[in-house]
Amino acid sequence: MINNTVNTRSQQVAREDLVMFINACLACTGQREFYDDAYGQKVSINFLHDYILGNYRLLYARTLAAGINHFNQAQIIIKLLATGKQTQPQHRQEEGALIAAALNKLPPQRAWKVLQQLRKQRINNRRARAIARDYLQQRRDINFDAVKYRSKIRAIATHAHLKLQGELSSFLFRKWQQKQYKTELFENYRQAYYSAEAVYKLPFTVAEGLAVKHKIKRDVFLSRIQAQMTLGEKLRFQGTAERAQVEINLNLAKLPITKLALYILSLPLETRKKEWHTLHQALEKSAQLTLRKSPLKLGKVAAVLDCSYSSSGSGEKRRRPLGVALATHYLLQAASREYQGFWTAPTHNPILVHPYGQTDLATPLLDALEWDADLVVIVSDGYENDPPNGAAEVLRIYRRQIDPWRRTEIVHCNPVFNSDDFTLHPLSPCVPTVGLRDGEDLPTMLGFARFADGSASLEELEAYLAQRVQELIK
Repeated sequence: MINNTVNTRSQQVAREDLVMFINACLACTGQREFYDDAYGQKVSINFLHDYILGNYRLLYARTLAAGINHFNQAQIIIKLLATGKQTQPQHRQEEGALIAAALNKLPPQRAWKVLQQLRKQRINNRRARAIARDYLQQRRDINFDAVKYRSKIRAIATHAHLKLQGELSSFLFRKWQQKQYKTELFENYRQAYYSAEAVYKLPFTVAEGLAVKHKIKRDVFLSRIQAQMTLGEKLRFQGTAERAQVEINLNLAKLPITKLALYILSLPLETRKKEWHTLHQALEKSAQLTLRKSPLKLGKVAAVLDCSYSSSGSGEKRRRPLGVALATHYLLQAASREYQGFWTAPTHNPILVHPYGQTDLATPLLDALEWDADLVVIVSDGYENDPPNGAAEVLRIYRRQIDPWRRTEIVHCNPVFNSDDFTLHPLSPCVPTVGLRDGEDLPTMLGFARFADGSASLEELEAYLAQRVQELIK
């Protein structure tokens, strides 16, 4: 009897540890938040990584498949490769496959940075070298990468003792200025050092530095280089282009919905009012595109959305909590049979929303519950002060006296990691709290919510992670 009690308690602790870690990996990026500085965020998340790695290595590796953000995927890959000797023989193949699959799915700039970190941390075991070799071989356009990330790839190839074939080796390591290349992109790069016209045939980030060398005027450069710019680069340099009086052709609907929401929120209110129809359509199309990749079909849904002053985020994550709320609004609207959004500052036009005032979650929560939805999604950092703990009290009474059978599902999605206690600041113990870094992750987070509320066992969580692993490495 005592052994059974000990085992049950041990499983409960393991489940709570893993849920806490996954939640942290969904929200934390090691950057400054409204209530926390960057140092505290980095120390806290690093401690959590080391703790879970040391106690639950297999499940730590499987977290790569749980839909966590890129920052934490990179951390897990590096820590697993640094401690390869501790891997159990029966788990070595799965762990290696997970690392390779996760690395391949990272954006290329992040993946190359991960491999560069291996060099900086002097991680050079056989598996780390094999991972670097395989990643390089599987790149669809390694010549493009070699031009765009030349210094990184050269350092990685040296560190991992990679054998590069043909002109790739010559381009990275030899005096490429003194010869001609058969590879068109390499030749364009060589010519661009001597010819200003050749600059426009290169990737934007490479061409930008050479444009300065050739003293090309900024407005001329931005006007002519657009064909070589990615969607993200066009978005990032939109403000610069406007100041240089250059129009950048930007297909808003193709942007990931959270990036699109953040871009819209960065625009002046007058611009948003003037371009409302275009911006609204772009958000709707982006939401539909997201749901094609991650299908989600819901019934009657209400959202409680925090647009108080703390949703302005920080200097590093400007307006991010509000951007996640706006993206969630459009995603739920597209995925639901019936939908209603309730903002902390009531608005009939969410595109015009802006961070303002104290946090009153109780009032919109009462309205959402009165609307009698099947699902209520609350998007907030969890800090309420008008009145303090108002929503928590509403949830306590609702769960105990009005809906003890839990016919209405309530989920709190928190885009902000709390470094003080390694968690996401909860609204109430009566509802589960899950991390939400991007609105696109909403379908995954709603599926994960049942583990956060404590109703699922460790075995169910392990089965869930094992299923996600198979989906990632298939």
